[in-house]
Amino acid sequence: MNDDKYLKHAELTIDAPPAEIFALLSDPDRHPEIDGSGTVRGVQASTAPLRAGSVFDMHMKHGYSYSTRNTVVELQPDRVIAWQTRPLTRPLSWLIGGRIWRYELTPDGSGTRVMGTWDLRPERKRALVRPLAGDPGADMLETLRRIGRIVTGGRES
Repeated sequence: MNDDKYLKHAELTIDAPPAEIFALLSDPDRHPEIDGSGTVRGVQASTAPLRAGSVFDMHMKHGYSYSTRNTVVELQPDRVIAWQTRPLTRPLSWLIGGRIWRYELTPDGSGTRVMGTWDLRPERKRALVRPLAGDPGADMLETLRRIGRIVTGGRES
């Protein structure tokens, strides 16, 4: 993890090929299973697998319930997927939006090194959002651990 308060990374090597991990990340219906922050409640609308430009809406809860619209802004099959999140619920949609969640997959021996990034730099009101975000680096690391448990069937990575 790094020290930039608006950009947090976590990294984990998972004993699975990139394609298996990418398949999980590109299926929004599975995001509640992998979410290490506990805020993703369910998918509202999506098409899986995600492609560049795909849009998917999620039900969220962080203190109170709200919805987000996520747009895939970067995609290289089995290598990179990133989406930008904007709230659909007012008044949040008037105030904030724009953070990016990014996952980079790199083959590493018989497994895959996964780097997850929470990037608040494009956020409209990042100074307002950051204090409310908790510990996104730790949440991202927990997300990577959950991904590892799912794709390995519970084996330690």
